[in-house]
Amino acid sequence: MAYFDNIKLEKGMYGNSAKSFSTILEELDPSAEYKGTPLESLDAFQRQLKRYDIKVSGANSDSVQKFFQTSDSAALFPEYVSRAVRQGMERADILSDIVATKTVIDGIDYRSVVSVPTEDDKKLKPALEGTALPQTTIKTGENLVKLQKRGRMLVASYEAVKFQKLDLFTVTLRQIGAYIARQQLSDAVDVLINGDGNSNAAGIIQTETQGTVSYDDLVSLWSALSPYSLNTMLAPTVGMTKLLSMTEMKDAQAGQNFHGTGKMITPLGAKLYHVPDISGSKLIAFDKNCALEMVQSGDIITDHDKLIDRQLERASISCITGFAKLFPDAVKVLTY
Repeated sequence: MAYFDNIKLEKGMYGNSAKSFSTILEELDPSAEYKGTPLESLDAFQRQLKRYDIKVSGANSDSVQKFFQTSDSAALFPEYVSRAVRQGMERADILSDIVATKTVIDGIDYRSVVSVPTEDDKKLKPALEGTALPQTTIKTGENLVKLQKRGRMLVASYEAVKFQKLDLFTVTLRQIGAYIARQQLSDAVDVLINGDGNSNAAGIIQTETQGTVSYDDLVSLWSALSPYSLNTMLAPTVGMTKLLSMTEMKDAQAGQNFHGTGKMITPLGAKLYHVPDISGSKLIAFDKNCALEMVQSGDIITDHDKLIDRQLERASISCITGFAKLFPDAVKVLTY
């Protein structure tokens, strides 16, 4: 009998703030032990689903009540919920393309590092013999990174969902994840524009003609970001329309490339993302390699006690995240 058949599952496996349920399972049942076997493609949680014959996807997926056939299998339900929500977050994810780094912490207090080089610091002039090298000062921010708890409450009785197919229930949970991801993106945009409370709001550049965006405006934006690279832009719906309506964006050769490869021409080669939640007439341009840090407290949080006890009516699903500005000059906002 495989070792995963003998693991005792219980609520207490969710009470460790430093380790997730999946991490604890992997320690008890290492995936490395299954290399060369039919189970090598599964992780520890998926092997537990197989143990209790719970199918969470596909045409033959089981109903929600299958998780509650035993007290042990019921302990798998919160992790299933977390994974489905995480899938929804990943499908709606833009953050991974715009943050320079992600820091996971155990608590709720966090100060990021701050480095604001002067124009002279950026030039790295040659050091003469016997003279000191130029210095880069790194210090912690004066204010803590503001963490926001974003989530949703499940409002459904167990009786209402127990006969629902897990495949369908997963769709609902993924949508919850998508909602959380969009709210996190909104928080990130706010920090890019207004800073993280450490007097590091983005520099503002005004277009030459109010209400329009020209190619010259984009060149000015590119120049203002130097020596950082303009490799990422965020635009609201109206801003996207203005950018895509520019003559330079309608180049015939670019159109042929789009029809042939599906790759849309972007302003000055920067990756362009549509963010409808950006308010006002503004475009955000930045160097994604050094502009923003994402801070996350733990993983996705579920009311595991309630979920295991079938008390879905008031079970919350949430994630605590915040954002810090790394190099303030690496972000500029073009207003039109």
